[in-house]
Amino acid sequence: KVWLFWSSKMMDKYTFLQKIGIYSSLALFILFMLLPFVEMFIASLRPLTHLFSRPDVPVGETMTFMDFMSRFYSDKMSFQAYRDMWVTVPQLPRYIFNSVFLSTAVTFFSMCFIVPAAYAYARFDFRGKTISLTLFLAVNMFSGAVLLIPLYKLLRVYGLLNTYWAMIIPGVAFLIPTGIWLLKSFLEKIPYELEEAAFVDGASRLYTLRRVILPLAVPGLIVVGVAMFIGAYAQQFLFAITFNQDRDYMPLPAGIFEFIGYQDVLWNEMMAASLVGILPVLLIFLFMQKHLIAGLTSGAVKE
Repeated sequence: KVWLFWSSKMMDKYTFLQKIGIYSSLALFILFMLLPFVEMFIASLRPLTHLFSRPDVPVGETMTFMDFMSRFYSDKMSFQAYRDMWVTVPQLPRYIFNSVFLSTAVTFFSMCFIVPAAYAYARFDFRGKTISLTLFLAVNMFSGAVLLIPLYKLLRVYGLLNTYWAMIIPGVAFLIPTGIWLLKSFLEKIPYELEEAAFVDGASRLYTLRRVILPLAVPGLIVVGVAMFIGAYAQQFLFAITFNQDRDYMPLPAGIFEFIGYQDVLWNEMMAASLVGILPVLLIFLFMQKHLIAGLTSGAVKE
């Protein structure tokens, strides 16, 4: 009895220490991920003259904690940069609209190709299936910068430079392989017996996909759609500065360069514009959080 009591106490202590280690690791990871955004927010509130100021410490004395904190805090902190950035860059609303529009368009067209392709890979056995999936995975190993020159020549031949299509088409091409791999695993979780029952009732393959498979794959579709939107939002800068010279089609990552002048850089306004620019992604996460968790967990276990 003494041994069993001691063993149970040790197990409880081990479980308690294990929870402390897990939550401590999660806290450090979250802090590491959020620290850049916190620094951006603080920099957007500080006056431009205070961003690069140093505490006035007399020679021979050590810097105190308050002196160190004075580099991050100022009595003149305000939201003035969030008002001035619209005046400094008058086309900033246009840049934000372009970023959201391009990401939405890339996500829409990508899903139009990803859904039938992922369904075919999940349900059919055909020659070259494994090889093509391997090639899709290999495509993701290369950076988009490798193909910028041939893409530029191709878009110039078809007269698509300096248009929205110059950034939509490459974005769709680079995101399709990842989307097929992600959605394929979700579709494989859906029992094939449901499709067989629909075939017995006389339903066609397309009708079964639209009425049976897609409603059951909504969590997976949301996860893949959000992943495509974030990927499209992240790759806009490279395609914009290469395939577009028209300011009316510039997304926010490229248009934010206008905060860089010939003599100085408006860092506080740039940080404010960057934070405003990531709001669409944050709003998507807030509204889709429940569906994202359901989609991730439904595709996490393979039966």
